[in-house]
Amino acid sequence: MDEVVKKHLEDILIAIDEIDIFFETLPKKYDVFVNSLLLRRGVERNIEIIGEAMNRILKTDNTILITNARKIVDTRNYVIHGYDILTIDILWSIVINPKLFTFLRNILKKSHTRLYLRFFLYFCDYVYT
Repeated sequence: MDEVVKKHLEDILIAIDEIDIFFETLPKKYDVFVNSLLLRRGVERNIEIIGEAMNRILKTDNTILITNARKIVDTRNYVIHGYDILTIDILWSIVINPKLFTFLRNILKKSHTRLYLRFFLYFCDYVYT
């Protein structure tokens, strides 16, 4: 796997880990999330990083098969450009649905010569439906 792609995947993993770290000292509860602007902004920023890193992966190596990669990038764009319509409920759905995070961690722990990523993104369906 290309070193640049690995770096972007590691950036994605770091962003996921940071979201988890935010909740190490706080309960993972909706009312806590709603009442913490700092927490919400941290989650937003890490979603932006995940989407931008995915975008760079696609630009670096278009032979890599990544299911739903476009939705990940679109979610990043929605968070950045749709800031005025982004709801707390959408952000919360990303936080409480760990499918993407769990899957990425498992993929990044394995060594592959050719990378196949499958992202199960409930939150993307939620954002765009």
